[in-house]
Amino acid sequence: MSNRIQATFDQLKQQNRKALIPFVTAGDPSPELTVALLHTLVAAGADVLELGVPFSDPMADGPTIQRASERALKLGVSLRSVLGLVAEFRKQDATTPVVLMGYGNPIEAMGWELFAQRCS
Repeated sequence: MSNRIQATFDQLKQQNRKALIPFVTAGDPSPELTVALLHTLVAAGADVLELGVPFSDPMADGPTIQRASERALKLGVSLRSVLGLVAEFRKQDATTPVVLMGYGNPIEAMGWELFAQRCS
């Protein structure tokens, strides 16, 4: 929800702090470790989490994210499973903003309306 992001940045502004926004590719090194990694990042001070959705043709990404996407895809990670990982994360953390980074193609394949429903 955008209000999580706004609330976080409002709080950071009041504290005169900059945001720590780490990026990880969902499913790398494994889907099983992704949720634990997100919680660890928050415990280490992350204010917002950027979670990469693996894509088969990540041409706009650099080589590090491309390789992470390839590894995650080989493990079967998809947009649907990424949304499931976020839902699992939300069971223990309802406040830390999670921003998905990816390409429109998987959303188009899922359908924009279904994607919006799954994200809510």
